[in-house]
Amino acid sequence: MQTQFTELTDTQWQVIEEILNEHRKRKHNLREIINGILEILRTGTQWRNLNHPKLSWQIIYYYFRKWSVNGTLSRINSELNKKERQRQSKQKTPSLLCIDSQSVKSVPFSVEDKGIDGNKYVNGRKRHIIVDTLGLIWGVVVHAADIHDGVKAHLLVEHCIGYLERMRKILVDDAYKKVFYSWVQDNIIGLEVEFASKPPTNKGFVPVKWRWVNERTFGWLNFFRRHSKDYEKTAKSAEAWLLWANCQIILNRL
Repeated sequence: MQTQFTELTDTQWQVIEEILNEHRKRKHNLREIINGILEILRTGTQWRNLNHPKLSWQIIYYYFRKWSVNGTLSRINSELNKKERQRQSKQKTPSLLCIDSQSVKSVPFSVEDKGIDGNKYVNGRKRHIIVDTLGLIWGVVVHAADIHDGVKAHLLVEHCIGYLERMRKILVDDAYKKVFYSWVQDNIIGLEVEFASKPPTNKGFVPVKWRWVNERTFGWLNFFRRHSKDYEKTAKSAEAWLLWANCQIILNRL
C-alpha cells in the first residue's frame, strides 16, 4: 500500500482519461485537478492550504464538488472497479456483496448529520459501504452515528440497482435483520440476504467468511490522512472522499 502522495503516472492518467472521455479543449488541465484532489486525500491538508503549483484551490474544489454531484465520480469509481475485477480474472460486476458500517469521530465544526453511537461511544458519523469480495467499494452512504445500521442500508442497494445486474446475494450481520431485511423482501425480487456474524461466545474481532473484506477495506482507509476522522461539513462530501480513496487504491495497482 502506498503511504505518501505521488502524482498520477502516465499509465494511471490514460486510464482515467479514457473513462472521462473528454475531447473538448479545456482551460484547466484535468490531470492536474485530479492530482490536487488526491494530494488532499493522502495528506489531509485543508483546501485553503493546498499549495498546488499550477491551480488555485478554488478551481480544484469546484471540480471536486461538480464531479460528486453530477455522477462523474461514481462513473470513475465503477469503471475502475470493473477494470480491477477483470485484471484479477473476475467478471466485471459482482454477484456477491457485503454491507457494513464504521463509526468515526467528527471534528467540532461538523454539525450536520452528526450523532452519538451509543454502542461504540463515538460522537460523529457512520460510514456505510457496500463492497465485493475483493473489497472494492461500489456504494457509500454517510449518516449520523446515532442512526441504526439497518435504517440506511437500503440506500446502498438502491444505488447498485441498474448497473450491478449480477447482484444476487448480500452478506450482512444481525444488525440488519429487521428494517433492511424487510425492505429487501418488499422491494427486490431474487435478492438473497444472508446473515453472517461471529459466534456470540467469541469476543473481539473474528474473521467471518467474505464479510471480513469490509473490515479490510476500512483498514485501507487508514493510509489516507483525510479519513483519520470525519473532517467534512457535509455527509455528501464525506461520501465523495470515500470513493476517491477507492479510486486511488485501484490506481496504485496499475
